Amino acid sequence: MNLTLFDLDGTLLPMDSDHAFGEFLAQQGWVEGAAWRARNDQFYQDYCENRLDLNAYIEFTTGGWRHRPLLEVMALRERFMAQVLLPAIRDNARALVQRHQAAGDCVAIVTATNVFVTEPIARAFGVPHLIGVELERDSQGGYTGAVAGVPSFQAGKITRVHQWLESLGHRWDDFECSTCYSDTTNDLPLLEAVTHPVATNPSAALEAVALERGWSILKLFA
Repeated sequence: MNLTLFDLDGTLLPMDSDHAFGEFLAQQGWVEGAAWRARNDQFYQDYCENRLDLNAYIEFTTGGWRHRPLLEVMALRERFMAQVLLPAIRDNARALVQRHQAAGDCVAIVTATNVFVTEPIARAFGVPHLIGVELERDSQGGYTGAVAGVPSFQAGKITRVHQWLESLGHRWDDFECSTCYSDTTNDLPLLEAVTHPVATNPSAALEAVALERGWSILKLFA
């Protein structure tokens, strides 16, 4: 059995689901449009430039919905999936995931986007194992705006993968072949940790690294 790890945003999706959810909040009138969009765009730019303050971003992005009744938020998430995410999922991205699953690989999506946003996306891809940023909840089950545990971001993805494998009774060394698909240099630690790194729809910075190191390059999205 091989280990296959997929980043999500920009890798399996031709967009950033976290940023898109923030945009959707503005479109639905849940947040003040212009100011929200400006901050949302700046956080996304910070992420692209490897300087995102994840804790500040989580506090900001969950601030658009965490004080509302959970059922109302869940309904909004369903509309987001139906109107924005599902139409964006490409057949070739689904086929890539399914090929690894058909080969019997141990497959997970490992994303720096929070689990609240990405749970239905992982289901849409048919991937039962999702490693995402966990959101802290209070004693009443409400979201606090903080991160719970180790965030699956940059080098934290390696820690979270080890924790996940341990929960399955595995270790990384159990797998002769390990593959990671990602589009961003934020994931260099995880790409460097596997036997088969694949720069997927890579940013210019990641493509330069891949060419220098002889890594595979895959472009799913034209």
